[in-house]
Amino acid sequence: MPLIFRFFSLWPLWLLHGLGALLGWAAFVLSATYRRRFLANAQLAGYGFAQVRAAVAHAGRMVAELPRLWLGALPACRLENAECVERAWAAGRGIVFLTPHLGCFEMSVQAAAQRWSAAHGPITILYRPARQRWLAEVMRTARNRPGVQAVPTELQGVRQMIKALRRGQAVGLLPDQVPPEGQGLWAPFFGRPAYTMTLAARLAQQTGAAVVLARCTREPWGRGYTLHLEPLAQPLPQALDAAVARLNAAMEGLIRQAPQQYLWGYARYKQPRSLPQAEGAA
Repeated sequence: MPLIFRFFSLWPLWLLHGLGALLGWAAFVLSATYRRRFLANAQLAGYGFAQVRAAVAHAGRMVAELPRLWLGALPACRLENAECVERAWAAGRGIVFLTPHLGCFEMSVQAAAQRWSAAHGPITILYRPARQRWLAEVMRTARNRPGVQAVPTELQGVRQMIKALRRGQAVGLLPDQVPPEGQGLWAPFFGRPAYTMTLAARLAQQTGAAVVLARCTREPWGRGYTLHLEPLAQPLPQALDAAVARLNAAMEGLIRQAPQQYLWGYARYKQPRSLPQAEGAA
């Protein structure tokens, strides 16, 4: 399987995106469960299918572009409003980059690392190792690209993120990812309670780091990506539940800027999984 990944990593981006579009529509047509969740989530946010139908193809592109992003030469990515990041660095603050399951979130951290890691150190991200041995090997290679430090989703990894922020470095998170039971709070997301991680808010509150919102969108015809950056509009409240709700609202705002590239089929409202006893005690 790694050989297949390496084969596809050599493909041009436009061809991978074309293949991905076909995969996205195949999944939408063949999986009634996925289709119902996609339509229900979009409707909850106030969108009809005609408004977000492009997201069907983008979900497939997200999968097809992974070999290129993980193992191949990185495609071009233009940065917009990089000044907000420069201001945070100039103030001597660490940075918490937050992006939802929107566009090419895999590219967002790599583009930021290309721009800033040489001067400010690697960007630390959390990842959950895959159960399949072949995929775990690919992910170990992919997640530790130049300028990116991947740490496991456990207490040790969180500690490494805190240390990085206190050194004035950056971390990256997807705050709309459903955390395990005991690691989140129920907070509104497009008007419906969703189990939401507290980690993003706690990292910013405990270290004084700046929160920068990121969305990396695909350009048409495989011409690359654009990473849009913006500061959090208001400081996070001290109360954790209010801070988590504010970050959910910020994610909603990013999604509404490019709803055609959001992963509407993601099971955002699922019940959190229970941690094994040993993992929960870590």
